[in-house]
Amino acid sequence: MAASEKSSYRVALGGIVAGLCVMIMFLTGVFPALYIAAPMIAGVLMIILVEEVSVGWAWLTYIAVSLLALIVTFDKEAALMFILFFGYYPILRLYIERIRIMPVRWLCKLALLNLFLVLDFWLTVYVLGLPTFEEDGKAMLAGLAAVFNLVFLFYDRLLGQMNWFYRTLFVKKILGKHRK
Repeated sequence: MAASEKSSYRVALGGIVAGLCVMIMFLTGVFPALYIAAPMIAGVLMIILVEEVSVGWAWLTYIAVSLLALIVTFDKEAALMFILFFGYYPILRLYIERIRIMPVRWLCKLALLNLFLVLDFWLTVYVLGLPTFEEDGKAMLAGLAAVFNLVFLFYDRLLGQMNWFYRTLFVKKILGKHRK
């Protein structure tokens, strides 16, 4: 592939992934029940950019989607979840997975998640202004953190499987026949 074709491919793929991510984030306004699932699903799409283009391009797309999600998404809490964790975690996960000592690796992952939870709680209460959450928040934060940590274990496993699926089955078996 020539240099200009590679640039065009990167821009096109980045635009498609960004568009899909923004569309998924927009759905939180139509289906409010998706306010947690939509940022997770949008984040999974970053795997495509990491695998097909580069980590740097994935970071640029994450920044673009983050800005667009703040503008376009009705549910600002869902946009915050994407910006503060689910948008960049699939990219950052590549570096965390390089840590050879498994307990240290999981400690890093869980520390990052819990930092996100505290920051998300603080921004939701004090910036977005949900006073009900502030009153009930102290007791709810512990329960919510426990549930999120459990869900995160499944999400992290899902990311690993999606990465494997994309690399080994989708690209080699499906796209392999059509690539030059």
